[in-house]
Amino acid sequence: MTRRIHRANGFQTTLQITDSGFLKTPRPSQRNWLLNRCLREFADELVHLDALAESFVSGRDGLSIADRATVPLSDAEIMEDWQIPVMQAMVDAVCGDRGDILEIGFGRGVASEMIQKQHVNSHTIVECNPSVIERFHSWRGQRLDADIQLLEGRWQDRTDELSEYDGIFFHTYPLNEEEFVDHVVQSVTFAAHFFPTAAAHLRGGGVFTYLTNESDSLSRAHQRLLFRYFDSVTLSKVNELEIPDDTQDAMWTDSMVVVRAVR
Repeated sequence: MTRRIHRANGFQTTLQITDSGFLKTPRPSQRNWLLNRCLREFADELVHLDALAESFVSGRDGLSIADRATVPLSDAEIMEDWQIPVMQAMVDAVCGDRGDILEIGFGRGVASEMIQKQHVNSHTIVECNPSVIERFHSWRGQRLDADIQLLEGRWQDRTDELSEYDGIFFHTYPLNEEEFVDHVVQSVTFAAHFFPTAAAHLRGGGVFTYLTNESDSLSRAHQRLLFRYFDSVTLSKVNELEIPDDTQDAMWTDSMVVVRAVR
């Protein structure tokens, strides 16, 4: 049995390994180095989270996610205004080449309008909620000359109709309790279950971005998952987000990391 203890102000962490064959390196010193590094990183993360907690807003109980695929949604239920600067940074990341863009989730049309202002070659949108689709048709009617296509339904059900794109913009939300548990609570980021699809439908050099819900960096697990599907990843950070104290969203700090993942 191997045991390691790390003590710091406010907490103590203990790592106990019961399988002598676990993390079996050629030399004991290598194993010790890995275990000690793991504990240091975990302790550093706790210290950082302690400081980050001071910037949290209180928020309130989250949105109902009983069936968000079909019920009418208000503006705030679709997207709160504090996300608008993040949307702009994501659009800037994904539309640099002004090529063919795939957008998952029309929402309030905020990002869609930003994408159109980039004068992209084509713009394909996937949306499943009927009330949001009505918003799309109203918005689309004012842009008759643009190459904009709507695929109605869940993206999981329309992948066979997707082409290849120069940029993919993913900003949607769990549609029910099962998706919330599987893809938010038990995942590094909600978009993770879309990573394989994004990679499969990007042209070489194409860019993928999504709402990370990460405040100032990415976890190791998040990074490893990205590099499983993409060749390079660059990060930027949007600061001074004006998140209201009564936000219902999943973000409680005033900054968010924006990912630009290249296939």
